[in-house]
Amino acid sequence: MIKAKVVGAGGYGGVGITELLLGHPEAELACLVDVADIGKAISDLYPHLKGFCDEVIVSADDPKAQEPADVVFFSTPDGVGMTLAQVELDKGTKVIDYSGDFRFNTPEAYADYAKRIGLDPVHKAPELLAESVYGVPELHRDEITPEKRLVGNPGCFAVSTILGLAPAAENELIDLASIICDCKTGVSGAGKKPHAVFHYPARYEQINAYKLGGHQHVCEVERELGLLAGEEVKVTFTTQVVPISRGIMSCLYGTLSDGVGKEGVIEAYKEFHKDNTFVRILDANSGVGTFHVRGTNYCNLIVDVDERTNRLRVISHIDNLVKGQAGSALQNMNLLFGLSETAGLDRPGQYP
Repeated sequence: MIKAKVVGAGGYGGVGITELLLGHPEAELACLVDVADIGKAISDLYPHLKGFCDEVIVSADDPKAQEPADVVFFSTPDGVGMTLAQVELDKGTKVIDYSGDFRFNTPEAYADYAKRIGLDPVHKAPELLAESVYGVPELHRDEITPEKRLVGNPGCFAVSTILGLAPAAENELIDLASIICDCKTGVSGAGKKPHAVFHYPARYEQINAYKLGGHQHVCEVERELGLLAGEEVKVTFTTQVVPISRGIMSCLYGTLSDGVGKEGVIEAYKEFHKDNTFVRILDANSGVGTFHVRGTNYCNLIVDVDERTNRLRVISHIDNLVKGQAGSALQNMNLLFGLSETAGLDRPGQYP
C-alpha cells in the first residue's frame, strides 16, 4: 500500500485528499499534519468522517510526522512546499504540491507568478524547479511517471480553462489573440479562512469580479496554451465569485480561424480528449452545469460554435475542490506510482 502524508490536513484541500484516499484501493493515510487543530481528530473538524477517518492531526515536528511516507501532499499556501519539499525528497518521498511553488520550471517564470500575488519573487528552492512536472495529466501524463518525484498541482481556474482551450490551441482552430476567459467560482475556492467578504450576509446574492489586475492562474494558462500552439499566447481573463459552495464554470471564447466550421471543431475536440477519461465532450443542448460535476474528478465541456459571430464557445465545468485540486492531485499520484489513472476517482457525483 502507498503510505500518504497530508500536510495542511485541516483545510479544504487537506480534507479533500483525505476523503479520496479513504476510497483508494492502493493507498492509505499515514499521517495528517497541520499548524492548527493539533491533537484533534480530523473527524472532530469534519464529522462526516467519523468512523471512516479518526486520525489525529499532529504538528510538523511530531515524531510521527518525521517518519518517511511514500508520498506527501502539501495542501498548503505558497511558500511552504518550497521550504519543506527537499526534506521529504531526501527521505525518498514523492511530493505533490497544491500551491504555485512548483508549477514553473525556472526562477524567472516563478517570479512572474509570485509578483502577481505580492509574494517574494525569489524561489527558496530554485534547484528543484527544473525537475518539477506540471500536474495536468491530460497534457503531461507522459512526463508524470514513476521516475519522477515532484509535481506542481495546477490551479483550479487553470485546469478548467486549459482543458477547455487546449484542442483549439493545438489545432489552430481560433485566432489566439481573440481568447476571452470568463470564469466563475464558488466561495470554497478561497479556502477555509475567515474573511469579511465571505461572511454569509456579505456573500449571499452577491456576485463580483476580482483580481482584474491579473489573476495568478493566467501564467499557467498562457504558458500551456502557448506550448500547444507553438507561439506566445495572451488571454483576457476575468474571474468572479458567485454564491455557491463549490464549482467552476469557465465560459471560453475565440474567433474561429478561416475555414474552420462547427463539424471540424467538434471532431478536433473529441480527437484531442479521446484518451482523457475525465473529460467529457457535450453539445450545446446537453443542459449540464456545475451541479453535474460536483464531488467528481470530471470536466464537462460544452463545445459549440456561434455561427452568427463566427466564434468558438466552450463552457467548462469542474468541481474546484476535486478536479481543481484534490482530484488532480490523486490522479497525479496514480501516475507517479504506475497505477491506473482512474484509481479511486472513477465515480459519479451525487444527485440531487
